[in-house]
Amino acid sequence: MAYKLDHVVIHVSDWERSNAFYRDVLGAEVVPRGAGFAYRIGDIRLNCHGPGIGHVNAVARVPVMPGNSDICFEWEGPIAGAAEHLGRCGVAVELGPVATNGVRGPATSVYFRDPDGSLLEFLSYHGQASA
Repeated sequence: MAYKLDHVVIHVSDWERSNAFYRDVLGAEVVPRGAGFAYRIGDIRLNCHGPGIGHVNAVARVPVMPGNSDICFEWEGPIAGAAEHLGRCGVAVELGPVATNGVRGPATSVYFRDPDGSLLEFLSYHGQASA
């Protein structure tokens, strides 16, 4: 049986700030979800825990907290475009471009942070950084 990831959960500390970041930097569709929101990015969904959200469904034994997620998104072109996009959005590149590996093999990545400090990555399969 094959499995496909449907969604992951992140925790944000400020809805307005996080909604703007994920919308503007990652192109997310901000989807109302009860008292909070989820972010739809292509065929990936980030469900969000955050202010005002009660946990009526099952949660992890140690629930995700703001700033402790680590998520990689595939960038659909050369990684230089990802770094330029981050610069235009006023988001600092923390590391990269660096040679990495993704599910499809060798790649190049740039790393950056969301407003709560979670580590995010843009990964490109178009060319590779020098090691």
